[in-house]
Amino acid sequence: MKIEFHPLGDTGIQVLFGSDISEGTNQEIRLFADQLKKLKLDGVIEWVPAYTTLTIFYQPDKIIYKDLCKKLEDIQKRLQKEDLSSNSTVYEIPVLYGGEVGPDLSEVASHNGCTEDEVISIHSAKPYLIYMMGFVPGFPYLGGMPKKIATPRRENPRAKIEAGSVGIAGEQTGVYPLETPGGWQIIGRTPVKLYDPDNGEPILLSAGSYIRFVPVDQKEYDEIEQAVARGEYKVKSYAKGGAHDEDR
Repeated sequence: MKIEFHPLGDTGIQVLFGSDISEGTNQEIRLFADQLKKLKLDGVIEWVPAYTTLTIFYQPDKIIYKDLCKKLEDIQKRLQKEDLSSNSTVYEIPVLYGGEVGPDLSEVASHNGCTEDEVISIHSAKPYLIYMMGFVPGFPYLGGMPKKIATPRRENPRAKIEAGSVGIAGEQTGVYPLETPGGWQIIGRTPVKLYDPDNGEPILLSAGSYIRFVPVDQKEYDEIEQAVARGEYKVKSYAKGGAHDEDR
């Protein structure tokens, strides 16, 4: 893939990996970011992956734009393709769908001409790749949601969406890790904390991992919520393509 470089102010470079939002593009971005981490280029401060771009921030007093572009071109030339998906972790996130915690489930079902149970079945049928993290700490932008349940954002965003809320916006799905305003269609909620500032590793998920939503009933939800509050709940996870489970 031919990449493009675009200046972003006087301290940033946006590396464009085409316009196709896909697992292949995401893999290219992750491999590139991996090389940046290994090489520790002098003057490079940090980088931020997105759907089709990698934004790199640098110190112009240590490396100028032209020289940095040359180093980035060299990285691409020697980049070896690897299948990162087989080494990825799939996190099983329990979700209580509908009712008070999923007030827009009926709207999603109606918009797509299906039942609420069908929405739940489709939404929880496969793992979703985490393309990037934002717009608040721990928010995973997930790719690969079936078009069968795609639904536009709400015309009137809510002033308050509870932490753990699972939503749909267009062909995207995601989980709100914090209580924030938002316009996504809320179809359920997880009792799992995706962001916990009191934890040694406050953000549970990372770009390149996968989420699989697991439907639970009210009783299971309450039990998990209590276990989370006691600090006893471990998120189930496994290697994508593997047969073993591990807990975190």
